[in-house]
Amino acid sequence: MSMQNQQKDLNSCSCAIIVTYNPDPAVLLALIGQISQQSDFLLIDNASADPDAFIPAVSAAPRCLGVRRLDSNIGLASAMNVGLREAQAQGYGFAVLFDQDSQVPDGFFAALQTAYAEAVTLCGPRVAAIGPRIENPGTGRCMPFKLFNRFFRRADVLLAGSDKLFRADFLISSGCLLALQHLDAIGLMKDSYFIDNVDLEWCFRASAKGFVLLGSDHTRLLHSIGEDDDHPLVRAGLIVSHSPLRSYYSTRNRVHLYRQPYAPLGWKLRDVPRFALKAAWLFLFSAQRGAYWQNIRKGFADARGLE
Repeated sequence: MSMQNQQKDLNSCSCAIIVTYNPDPAVLLALIGQISQQSDFLLIDNASADPDAFIPAVSAAPRCLGVRRLDSNIGLASAMNVGLREAQAQGYGFAVLFDQDSQVPDGFFAALQTAYAEAVTLCGPRVAAIGPRIENPGTGRCMPFKLFNRFFRRADVLLAGSDKLFRADFLISSGCLLALQHLDAIGLMKDSYFIDNVDLEWCFRASAKGFVLLGSDHTRLLHSIGEDDDHPLVRAGLIVSHSPLRSYYSTRNRVHLYRQPYAPLGWKLRDVPRFALKAAWLFLFSAQRGAYWQNIRKGFADARGLE
């Protein structure tokens, strides 16, 4: 194959980008096994404590383009950006982002490419991202594709002309296909957010710049959001359970995002009471209420200086 034809093929192909930090080796290698049957991939490791437990096996997997071992934990956003820059540099047209504990069904990447082609036909070339339907592997609950441009809840609104594509203002990063040709115009993930609300901020920024985000029922991704918790609000999907430290990042980043002009007013009006409800629950009922109080209070304070 000539270099020109090879570049043309890469332009229409996707590269999976997996970010890890102290993963469960068995869970991660199961994901690698699923991905490596379907796509080239890069693994970006955020200075895991025991990299030898999984990196040799990952490096030996079919279609592994390389493992990038970072010297320190630079955060999810920056690690994703390392992978996105490399996928761009190698000439791939698309990247699919993954957390370390998702489960990928057969035909996942081909289904996302099919969804993207349909989306471009219906919406034109400014389609920036396609997200799969996210299913919680423990409960079987599927996440709706949400719109925030109205005060009342709107979800799973079909795109005109399609029975599998949905309008969306927000896509979960894991399993999301990004069209790399638009990254220069939209920008990369926000490094300073480190971990929480990284995908939310990027999606709002892309939409504000006139790009299209769509959810797809062409395929599903098994993926858990947050940590396991038996509280009924968590099980109902109204709030996400996180550790006190994660609550710091979540608070800091969402308060910063409230102040951004490109964040939809509809999202702000919904998220503020939702956040207040979660904080009240943590302060009243959590055994770690003191730690949550300290981290949430610090998150509010630090949001002012966040870039």
